[in-house]
Amino acid sequence: MVSQQETAAGSALPVTRRSVIRRKLADLGVVRTQDLVDELGVSVETVRRDMAALERDGALERVHGGAVAAGQRLSVEPSFHDRTSAQGTGKARIGQAAARLVSDESTLFLDVGTTALCVAAAIPASFRGLVATNSLPVAIELARCPHATVLVAGGRLRSDDLATAGQYAIGLLEDLRVDLAFLGSGGVHPTSGLTDFHLDEIATRRAMMRNSARTFVLADATKFARIAPYHVAGWDSFTALITDEEPPAVLRTAVQRGGATVIVAQ
Repeated sequence: MVSQQETAAGSALPVTRRSVIRRKLADLGVVRTQDLVDELGVSVETVRRDMAALERDGALERVHGGAVAAGQRLSVEPSFHDRTSAQGTGKARIGQAAARLVSDESTLFLDVGTTALCVAAAIPASFRGLVATNSLPVAIELARCPHATVLVAGGRLRSDDLATAGQYAIGLLEDLRVDLAFLGSGGVHPTSGLTDFHLDEIATRRAMMRNSARTFVLADATKFARIAPYHVAGWDSFTALITDEEPPAVLRTAVQRGGATVIVAQ
């Protein structure tokens, strides 16, 4: 917390206010404009001017409702190969935690990405339900379940992930009503919510969300406080975040304020 002396000084001295903002970013990775207004006792315009100055200095990047530490925004997603080799144990735990939510005859959407593939791998071969996916690797993994119904969305194929998107993919998803949806993530952030790297896959994810009773975000700890270019939805749109490590307090609070829960895979 900022002391009364600092707060009084911060109202008059930009250098003191900006030092406070830097410290909060170092501790939390993210700051909210309104929190700074309340803590420093200054106007929204003053906080925004301070953030603009710090952004010019390379200390932060402004986002809707606040700012994040410099370097947390990413414009290009790492390759599927690189993501497959990263956080392998944590992603496997997430996959197992998600699979435990799936009953023998559940219907579900399973999104693209390496963590979604771990969910598919954790579903037992005896599974008799229905899975609709826009990921060819996920569909291939589920082919080992002889009694399952696996539906593959059509559309334009992205070569790296072997993911499909576009109106044909959305058409299949809109025709279904399922129990559970498991969504991949480019980044999970307190104020920006779920974000991703591919614009045409945003509509696919939103179709899954509209047509499922419960929706889960899959995100390992490397996604915490990270912002990809395209916004999918805020935390009020999801049932839970499934992750492999306890998230920062500011992220957990944002998820819970949105009405979702946090599931830390053990």
